[in-house]
Amino acid sequence: MTKRKSVALLPQSTVSDEATRYLLQNHDIDLVYCTMISDVFLSTANGHTNWSVIPIENTIDGSVSLHMDWLVHEVDLPIQAEWVFPSIQNLIGHASELNGEDGTWDPGKIKKIMSHPVAMAQCLQFIRSHIPNAELETLSSTTESVRTVQANPGKGWAAIGTKLAASDLGLDLLEEKVTDHDNNFTRFLLVGQESLEFPNASHHKTSILITPPDDYPGALHQVLSAFSWRRINLSRIESRPTKKKLGNYYFYLDIELSMDTVLLPLALAEIEAIGCQVRILGSYPSIPFVL
Repeated sequence: MTKRKSVALLPQSTVSDEATRYLLQNHDIDLVYCTMISDVFLSTANGHTNWSVIPIENTIDGSVSLHMDWLVHEVDLPIQAEWVFPSIQNLIGHASELNGEDGTWDPGKIKKIMSHPVAMAQCLQFIRSHIPNAELETLSSTTESVRTVQANPGKGWAAIGTKLAASDLGLDLLEEKVTDHDNNFTRFLLVGQESLEFPNASHHKTSILITPPDDYPGALHQVLSAFSWRRINLSRIESRPTKKKLGNYYFYLDIELSMDTVLLPLALAEIEAIGCQVRILGSYPSIPFVL
């Protein structure tokens, strides 16, 4: 009997869950929920699941450093796809205890707000403007926050989380779209050893790590020149510590081109010729988000 394909991801009803369901809506793949991002990575690295879904970058918060470090230093899981999904957070709670006489939620009745640290940070302007006196508490996921509020009625607690979490756990949407910025999107990666077909991919990208030699002044300039004169577009460049020596960095690059093209392998060969180490993290389809 053939084992069913599966993908590891962060807890049920989180934005990761919403994003994964969107990506895999045309694939028959089991979802395996994990509490911590380390569990997500290790599930696939140890062969328990075929893929992992990793939130890697956010419009407001930028790169998720912990997740990048796992991808680079802890596991060897090629990137198989990327997609961008809206991170929409909502104020969730027991309407019966938090609503005022006019039927809308009363800020004075909310004593504590719970959420994941990233989600909380994305809603701070809303919190300061509307519920400045509430205690803030961060938990391991937005779903855990909603579940904690659900299990503690009568305490004046509310959570910031997804519509999916409110629906799954039977709580009320006190206020929708409380994120401080309307254009809040998260970029996700699908990582694993197996490829997966996405006919609706808009284009392909390649992600690489470049580690310059210690004694080569101007190495980064030459690296960028190898792309520039070939008119290869870089959508992202970020420096990160190698964790081997203070002051040593590698450069993470997202390139708007596939390794199947002629130009990109030539550019990487030129970069290696000046003594840089090049590691390809993946050459993969970019999946567009369509409402």
